[in-house]
Amino acid sequence: MQQSGHGGDTRDPLKGGGGASLLRQPMAVWATAGASVVAFMGIGLVDPILPSIAKGLNASNSQVSLLFTSYFLITAVAMLVTGFVSSRIGGRKTLLAGLALVVLFAALSGTSSSVGELVGFRAGWGLGNALFVSTALAVIVGAAAGGSAAAILLYESALGLGMACGPLLGAVLGNMRWRYPFFGTAALMAIGFLAITVFLKEQPRPARRTSLLDPVRALGHGGLASAAVSAFFYNYAFFTVLAFTPFVLNLSPYRSGGVFFAWGVLLALFSVVLAPRLQRRFGSLRVLGGSLLLLAVDLVVLGYGDHTTAVVCTVLSGAFIGLNNTVFTELALGVSDAPRPVASAGYNFVRWFAAAAAPFLAPKIAEWTDLHVPFVVAALAAAIGAGIVAVRRRSLTLRTEELAPRHATEDGAAVFANQ
Repeated sequence: MQQSGHGGDTRDPLKGGGGASLLRQPMAVWATAGASVVAFMGIGLVDPILPSIAKGLNASNSQVSLLFTSYFLITAVAMLVTGFVSSRIGGRKTLLAGLALVVLFAALSGTSSSVGELVGFRAGWGLGNALFVSTALAVIVGAAAGGSAAAILLYESALGLGMACGPLLGAVLGNMRWRYPFFGTAALMAIGFLAITVFLKEQPRPARRTSLLDPVRALGHGGLASAAVSAFFYNYAFFTVLAFTPFVLNLSPYRSGGVFFAWGVLLALFSVVLAPRLQRRFGSLRVLGGSLLLLAVDLVVLGYGDHTTAVVCTVLSGAFIGLNNTVFTELALGVSDAPRPVASAGYNFVRWFAAAAAPFLAPKIAEWTDLHVPFVVAALAAAIGAGIVAVRRRSLTLRTEELAPRHATEDGAAVFANQ
C-alpha cells in the first residue's frame, strides 16, 4: 500500500522513513496499539450477545439496543471534550484516564441487574473509549519509529483487528454467560493500562490549546458541514446493520460471532487495502457515492431476502462500510482548512448522533411495522448520503483534490468515528 499526496510521496509504509521496519517499534507503541485493539473490540463486542442480554435481563429488543445508543450518544458529546482535555493534560494522561473509565464501566456492565443499569454503564464506557481512542493515534505517531506512514498503518491494522475480533470475543465468552465479555474486556483493558503506565512517556503537548467551541466553529465551512451531514445519514445505515441485524439473524452467539467476524475482516480489508487503490483509479467522490448506493441496495436485499441471503448481505455490507469509512475520514480531515483534530471533532460530533439514533429507532420501526421496513429506512439514509455527495461535490473536492489519494487517518478521533 502506498501513500501519495500533493508531493507524490510513494514510500512504503511497511518500511517507513529511512528504511525502518514497521515491526521494529518501541514498546510504548506496541502497548498503545495493543490497547487500541481491545478498545475497538469493545464496539462490536455486544453484537453476538444482544439476544442473550435481552433474555437474561427480560428486556425488549429496543431496550437492549440502547446499549449502543447510550454509548454513542456520550461519544458524540465527548468529541467536543477530548481535544480540550488532551491539549491541557497531555496525551499519556488522557489515554490513562480513558482506560481507567473503560475498565471501571466495563466491569460494572458485567454486574448489571437491569437493562437500565447496563445502558448507564455503557454510557460511561463510551466516554472512556472516546478519550482513549481519540488520543491513541496521535500518541502512536509521536512515539513510532519510521515516520507517520508506518504509524498510521500500524494503527489501522489494530483497528481492523479489533473490529473483526470483538464479535468473536463476545461469542466465545458470551456463550458461557452474557456477563463474561464485559469482565473480559475490563481485564484486557487493565493490562493495557499497566502497559502504557510502564512503557509510555509523556508526549509533547500541542502548542495551542483547543477550546470547547472550536469544533462547532469548524462546521461553518461548507465542505466540512456537507461531509458531516452526508456521514450522518451513512452512519444511520451503518449502525442499523451493526445493532439491529443480530436480532433479525437470531443466531447463537457462536454463529453470530462468526458472521460479524467475517463482516469485520471485509471491513478491514476494504478500508486499509482496497479503498486507497480504488481512490487512485476512480477518485474519492466516485468511490464514496458508488459505495453508498451499493450499500443501499445491499440493505434492501438484506431486509427482504431469506435467512441465508440476510447472512450473506450482512457480511457483504462490511466491504461497503470499509470503503465509506476511509473516504469519509479523508474528507473530514482534508476538505477544510481547520486543524485536523478540530475538524475531526466537529465532524464526529454531527455524525455520531446517527449512531446513537439508529440502534433505538430500528427496533421501534420494526415494532410499529415489520422487520423489513428498518432496512428500507436505512437504505434511504444511505441513498440520501450519496445524494449529498453528488450535490455538494464541488465543495467536497476543494481541498481533497490536493491531498487525495493519501490516507487521511492522522487523527485518532476521526479513525474511531469512521471505523
